[in-house]
Amino acid sequence: MAFHPKDEWPSTLDVPALMTDGWAPAPFREFVVKVHSRCDLSCDYCYIYEMADQSWRRQPRRMSLDIAHRTASRIAEHALHHELPEIVLTLHGGEPLLAGHDLIWNLVTETRKRAGPEVHVHARVQTNAVGLDEPYLQLFCELGVRIGISLDGAAEAHDRHRRFASGRGSYKAVRAGLEGLRQDQYRHLFGGLLCTVDLRNEPVATYEALAAFDPPRIDFLLPHGTWDSPPPGRSPDQAQTPYGDWLITVFNRWYPDPVTGVRLFEDIIRLILGEATSGEAVGLSPARLVVIETDGSIEQVDSLKATYDGAATTGLHVNDDPLDSALSLPAVVARQLGLMALAPQCRACPVHRVCGGGLYVHRYRSGTGFLNPSVYCPDLMHLIRHIYQVVQTDIRTRLLRRHNAATLSSPP
Repeated sequence: MAFHPKDEWPSTLDVPALMTDGWAPAPFREFVVKVHSRCDLSCDYCYIYEMADQSWRRQPRRMSLDIAHRTASRIAEHALHHELPEIVLTLHGGEPLLAGHDLIWNLVTETRKRAGPEVHVHARVQTNAVGLDEPYLQLFCELGVRIGISLDGAAEAHDRHRRFASGRGSYKAVRAGLEGLRQDQYRHLFGGLLCTVDLRNEPVATYEALAAFDPPRIDFLLPHGTWDSPPPGRSPDQAQTPYGDWLITVFNRWYPDPVTGVRLFEDIIRLILGEATSGEAVGLSPARLVVIETDGSIEQVDSLKATYDGAATTGLHVNDDPLDSALSLPAVVARQLGLMALAPQCRACPVHRVCGGGLYVHRYRSGTGFLNPSVYCPDLMHLIRHIYQVVQTDIRTRLLRRHNAATLSSPP
């Protein structure tokens, strides 16, 4: 099947023709529910509040119980229709803990009830941990909700961006929430730490500050930026690779002694070895995530809000539309096409199956839409080539050791 997207796609994407040619969308398997649309922090890099799309201002602060139940029904309907054995329900915001115990309890229990025994619902929450107190930990323990926490390193690094509206840093409050989560009775709920890369933070010190909390996994996120609004330190000079250099420094510290998982590095290694990954940062796997806002609107992944106003909008609503309706939208299809959705220079690149063009949002440029390489293209190329060389050398060394050991143990 050949597909040559135009400059302005996905608006011009011919979805019926794709389906006629044998392509079919992959059903959603992660459902991000915005239970609260406001936040108790005022992070200056937040893509929801500080970037191009300001639709949060029109959203109700808290999802109503009626919309929560309707959302649970739509999620269960989708999972059962596609015979999905398991799905992920992610509580998000804003700051989801502002929604209150009753709403969270109702959403999780109703989704599981309506999905029934045929579907295992993995529940997660992504929080700034400022409000992660003992009652919330008890609730999440009762519901089996895994907890991901945003932390950008030690106090100075974290408080550079992640502050209260008053300007006071949040590190002390976040650390208290983390220490509560690390108690023996709650430790199993710890999902991991999410860290946004800041080039001003020393990479190894940042990694070690995160690893000191003994998380099961660390996610290093590149700050959202586009060709129109490049991320901090991303020079137009394509020869420079500041983010690649930063991540390589962390990789070189992590790889010989991986005391915790680092999703980006693990995904790149898997892709180098020919395996598939489910994330969107690298690789060509179809995007299988959908968002439900506090008012019940069905949207695409909300990182798209960093590109232009209305980028995540679908025009669909849980009161009127099944989630399947979103699967045929050109904007959703575009994020599922994999190789076919890459710019010509990306398809010609030798590492495109590992890079995958980078995160979709980072490809945006007005006039050509998302049909561009990632604004982080040189950084990703540098990082992937470095990891490839390290892993290749490691495999050769291990094979040689095994060969020598077998030779020495063989009888003359």
